Amino acid sequence: MPTPTAARHAAAGTSSLAQRFQQVRGQTERLAQPLSAEDCQLQSMPDASPAKWHLAHVTWFFETFILERFEKDFQPFDAGFRVLFNSYYNGVGAKHPRPQRGMISRPSLEQVLAYRAQIDERMQNVLERVQASPVGDELQQLVTLGLQHEQQHQELLLTDIKHALSFNPARPGYARQWPLAGISPQPLQWLGFAGGLIEHGFESALDGQFAFDNETPRHKAYLAPFEIGSRLVTNGEMMAFMADGGYQRPELWLSMGWDWVQASDASMPLYWQAPATPGEPHGNFTLQGWVQVDPHTPVCHLSYFEADAYARWAGARLPTEFEWELAARSVPNQPGLRAEGNFVESSAYHPIALQHRSTGHPAQMFGDVWEWTQSNYNPYPGYKPWEGLVGEYNGKFMCNQLVLRGGSCATPQNHVRASYRNFFPPEAQWQFSGLRLARDCA
Repeated sequence: MPTPTAARHAAAGTSSLAQRFQQVRGQTERLAQPLSAEDCQLQSMPDASPAKWHLAHVTWFFETFILERFEKDFQPFDAGFRVLFNSYYNGVGAKHPRPQRGMISRPSLEQVLAYRAQIDERMQNVLERVQASPVGDELQQLVTLGLQHEQQHQELLLTDIKHALSFNPARPGYARQWPLAGISPQPLQWLGFAGGLIEHGFESALDGQFAFDNETPRHKAYLAPFEIGSRLVTNGEMMAFMADGGYQRPELWLSMGWDWVQASDASMPLYWQAPATPGEPHGNFTLQGWVQVDPHTPVCHLSYFEADAYARWAGARLPTEFEWELAARSVPNQPGLRAEGNFVESSAYHPIALQHRSTGHPAQMFGDVWEWTQSNYNPYPGYKPWEGLVGEYNGKFMCNQLVLRGGSCATPQNHVRASYRNFFPPEAQWQFSGLRLARDCA
């Protein structure tokens, strides 16, 4: 039987986790609020999912991995949802084909929201009943994972609906808050790092209490001396690359990248449109609607191929994820600076131009755009996936993917950390992905 002190701690933990659960679940529905039922049904490509599916899938996660395990006399909300809203968990069972998620017209959006409401109520009951029990730690770990998983889907909901709305000739905006912020154009500076044998990966004292399995274990890595850009690459710099024939020069591209350029007829970042009259600014579809491309704003929606080609054109390269993490950890008062970054909470839903003068440390390391690195998404030495069905979360994707770091304007503020590893295939553009330059020391 728990002591009174232990009981108080357990109750406090339950209350804290229950509040966190309520906050994250509410944020997802607030992000979906501006969308109509018709918007929520759209699936514009196989790699994207309808907003309605995101709303249901994150709920399926709690029902499948937590309620089935911890709820007394568990009964599914709808037995068919186990297949409809499974994503890639082969250990759970059958899945509805990913490219056909937009064909799921039923259940309706109203029914999905009712599903969320019922599962939320049942989850709160389980949290109250189970957390102080002998399996309370396991419950807390799974709920925390589920909330981090939901925050990932909050970002995907925004990136996927942006892609879907971009096909509408009316160019509708998800939000209307333009212009977003002031501008303080800054020249690119090179910041040097001595490198050496460094500790790399998740450390709770530095990164908080949670990490995905792919951020572990912490290990040593050797870095040669390098320099990294003081800020992100901007739209104006990307336009200079385009003006210099960057998309027409095969010597700038990896072989697979040049094949991608030819196959996709790429000539500019995703969502850009060339002006009808030469000399006029490019247009850009954003979640704020149709705007002019601002030359001082960080460039985004680049594939790895585009980021790599730009870096080569600029006489530089992309940083490794080890270099990026070392640079990110060098920023003083990192938690405070990170809190000031441009995340989803700012409601900009778009990168923001640099607003502060250089401090001698890398700027915009967190938020605005995910930064491509040249690192393959591989396991760290000694890596072990989580046990059980959730072991399928990360490890099985460690093939043909590149690592991105830092978060974006669509990322929840408390979701990222210096050790966080995002990953996408090199041709992916629809995420808020950009770049920061690096180079070897002479």
